[in-house]
Amino acid sequence: MSMTWHVLGAGSLGTLWATRLARAGVPVRLIVRDEQRLQAYRAAGGLTLVEHGEAKLYEIPGETSDSDEPINRLLVACKAYDAVQAVARLAPRLAPGAELILLQNGLGSQDAVAAQVPQARCISASSTEGAFRDGDWRVVFAGHGYTWLGDAGHPVAPIWLEDLTAAGIPHEWTTDILTRLWRKLALNCAINPLTVLHDCRNGGLQQHHCEVATLCAELTELLERCGQPAAAEHLQQEVERVIQATAANYSSMYQDVANQRRTEISYLLGHVCRVAARHQLNLPHLNQLEARLTAHLHSLGLPSD
Repeated sequence: MSMTWHVLGAGSLGTLWATRLARAGVPVRLIVRDEQRLQAYRAAGGLTLVEHGEAKLYEIPGETSDSDEPINRLLVACKAYDAVQAVARLAPRLAPGAELILLQNGLGSQDAVAAQVPQARCISASSTEGAFRDGDWRVVFAGHGYTWLGDAGHPVAPIWLEDLTAAGIPHEWTTDILTRLWRKLALNCAINPLTVLHDCRNGGLQQHHCEVATLCAELTELLERCGQPAAAEHLQQEVERVIQATAANYSSMYQDVANQRRTEISYLLGHVCRVAARHQLNLPHLNQLEARLTAHLHSLGLPSD
């Protein structure tokens, strides 16, 4: 029998993974924020996956971080800004040799989490799967994608990838996960902030071709300076392809702002601008974009960290 997967975070990707693992007969437990959330979860009876218009409830056991069951495998699916604190609370429960799978957007949180739990193996994941929540404890599977996983310090693939295969989660182990993370970071920085500032779906950026091209040129320059030439290759073409392929979708940052939620700006655009400053690289358009987005968030009463 498979080892239990503890899932931290009932957002769209956490719920998507949890329900598909449970559907495959893999033992899963959901960790929620506090006792009040646990009562609400139990009242709902579990997590619901909506796929091809059909909703199915999965009775996945729930618990809070205060539970005393040891954790061997933890899927960290909360937002980047919550990850460090949430994992720190669970650190005493991590069994020797525990493994964490980090599904955060952007860069910065992965290293911060790893520093909290030096006794554990931290595996980074980069996913292109599309999902959104249409209610509490419910997720709609919006688009099949792919998930790359890797551990820069330990290239050997873990045996539990078999669970992902059984669950129908398309994935690949890569020995160069940093390239994937940087590439996705650049894509997010070229698309997400502009969808918020222009108040549009991804496809709306086809009307702002010059602005997108300028950002891609600066992001390419940064990736090359950071020793990530593979992540920089044909970046603008890839950004344009993603804009076209996801034209009807709203970006995750757009959805956060529309729902008055804190964004992950600090781990996306903020991270890019901080790294550029560290390399003494002048990227005026990215810096201006960060300033515009920060001002916009403040005008809505939302934090910009």
